[in-house]
Amino acid sequence: MSGFRVKIFIATCLTFWFIMVFLPDPIAAKTKTAADPASCIAKPLVNKEFFPALLQAVDDAKEEICIAVFSFKAGIHPKSYPDVLVEHLGKAVRRGVPVWVLLETSANREDSLTKQNLKTKQLLEEKGVKVYLDSPGKTTHTKLVIIDRRLLFIGSHNFTSSAFRHNNEISIFMDRPDLAQKVRDYILTLIKEAQ
Repeated sequence: MSGFRVKIFIATCLTFWFIMVFLPDPIAAKTKTAADPASCIAKPLVNKEFFPALLQAVDDAKEEICIAVFSFKAGIHPKSYPDVLVEHLGKAVRRGVPVWVLLETSANREDSLTKQNLKTKQLLEEKGVKVYLDSPGKTTHTKLVIIDRRLLFIGSHNFTSSAFRHNNEISIFMDRPDLAQKVRDYILTLIKEAQ
């Protein structure tokens, strides 16, 4: 396996370990949440289910939106899903909701992922989103969203049209303030390390 594939494999294993360790026992868990009485405390979002759930949560946010993502590919077309997400994040900022995003970068500014994320950084900042770049010495392969310090999305979806529309992907949505706070603290640690 190449070094990049090994990193992806390890990141995927760690994500699923996190889910298995921190998800509550489904039999003992509550089946309703305050955010959405029709949903359960943890819900898998498979393939195309992720994007509409994410947009709804962004649109309903009242306090804060925190994102840490490996690949955010906006600036392709105004109607592409990543570009639509940029617009919705901008609307949240205009509603007074602080939005901040941590993106992957490498020391090589000509790397295609770094160029793509720098382009998205510029688009997000034009909308009033605070964007941080991770430490170029260490890959940030996360796909995390925390909304209002209680809602958590964690899984395999990058913020690309392929991930949102075409790929086989799975992410978990949870209404868990305790876990959301731990994940938020982790992202803040990554931001501090990068500065």
